[in-house]
Amino acid sequence: MIETRTLQGRRIGPLELAQVRALLVEHPDWSRYRLSRQWATLWDWRNPVGQLKDLAARTLPLKLEQRGWITLSACRCASPNRLRHKPRPPLEVPVPAVPIPGTLTEWLPLTLRELSQETHRAQRALFDALLPRRPCLSHRSTVGENLQCLGQDRSGRPLACVWFGAAAGQCRARDQHIGWDAATRQRRLSHLTNNTRFLILPWVRVSHLASHPLGRITRRLSEDGRRKYGHPIHLLETFVDSSRFPGPCYRAANWQAVGQPPGRTRQNKTRVAQAPPKAAWLHPLRPDYRQAPGAS
Repeated sequence: MIETRTLQGRRIGPLELAQVRALLVEHPDWSRYRLSRQWATLWDWRNPVGQLKDLAARTLPLKLEQRGWITLSACRCASPNRLRHKPRPPLEVPVPAVPIPGTLTEWLPLTLRELSQETHRAQRALFDALLPRRPCLSHRSTVGENLQCLGQDRSGRPLACVWFGAAAGQCRARDQHIGWDAATRQRRLSHLTNNTRFLILPWVRVSHLASHPLGRITRRLSEDGRRKYGHPIHLLETFVDSSRFPGPCYRAANWQAVGQPPGRTRQNKTRVAQAPPKAAWLHPLRPDYRQAPGAS
């Protein structure tokens, strides 16, 4: 008897496993992608705003196979990931020959837009073009739920790109600071988001600029998450390589350093560090984030 487990945030027991096995037998010619979409549709597996959770459904059968519960056919082709091998789009604004100086007040008011809506397609293209401008922070894609914000000055000139993605699955320093055990973390992790990239454009030289968008974004990000994914955000995290970036902008924006995890990346399944250790920083979006309604 297969015991019921929670995989990809869904309870999988004997009934669900029987449905998976039945589809594998009935449709041996189907691709893994088509099968996973069918499972998601069969279970009406959707996020709070009604979108089919096809990414979670594509990962689920791999975990079932790892446990020896099913046997998948050979993979025919790479997953249809629209960001795979994504070419760098052409930069749509000229790069200044010399750094742009100034004071923060000269650039205000700053416009900060989250770019998920179709009406922001032009700004999204600009965001994608600007993000690789700092080679040491090269970034092709993020995982899970994500929010992208573009900061522009009062004349419409771009200043900053801020990207939030899925929170780290585990982080001892963070979890101990919050007071999470494994079960609590599993229930509440979706209400935590990770600032995976924060870029002030390299030709901008404005004192105290970095902390301003970080402060502004904390006042809107929870509602952005509710609009896009159907649930609020209660806590922000980021991991900073303190040997290169000491993080004064996070401190100035009232983030708190809570420890330094070992240098293990998201895809590192071993206990051996494969990346420089990074300081973990947190910023609550509400004072009762540990027990906030909707977080359990």
